[in-house]
Amino acid sequence: MGAILEYKGSKHAKLRKNMQLIIRAAIREDIEAIQSIYSYYVLNGLASFEITPPDETEMLARWRLVRDLGHPYLVAEINDTLAGFSYASTFRKRPAYDHTLENAVYVSPEYLEKGIGVCLLNKLIEECIHLGFRQMIAVIGDSNNHPSLSLHTKCGFERVGLLPSTGFKHGRWVDTVLMQRSIGDGDKTPPS
Repeated sequence: MGAILEYKGSKHAKLRKNMQLIIRAAIREDIEAIQSIYSYYVLNGLASFEITPPDETEMLARWRLVRDLGHPYLVAEINDTLAGFSYASTFRKRPAYDHTLENAVYVSPEYLEKGIGVCLLNKLIEECIHLGFRQMIAVIGDSNNHPSLSLHTKCGFERVGLLPSTGFKHGRWVDTVLMQRSIGDGDKTPPS
């Protein structure tokens, strides 16, 4: 997971010629930028059902938990600026779920519609396959969150469920959409 993946002229990334996208493992020094990006979505959107943005200390604890579990936590960097992040976390704590992960992907508002989310999610999937996981779940806030729904569809996810009116945020009821993608051998063979 320590390798740096560069996207120069990638068919997924729609960057200007002078931009270079690097996907790499998140480090402690990224937490301030990660917290800033996530705070934007907490305050301005429905992608997260949190109401108050967690502070840097909390985001650091969350990053450490993902890292300590051995799950990937990635960042996208463009010309030394953090443009987004993604990570895979435990889907549920019961042992039967040990081979299933939940993903999260957030792209800085300044870098939307440049293919960064697709690059982050594809790299995250690749890392999770390498680690032997079999299923990935996306829990998407708001059935009208077309950017996230489209991103996950582009990366091979299928819509598997809708939980109507499960959240209340910004003065309205919000649905939760469940999307799923098999990774690695999926359910074709037992896990090792």
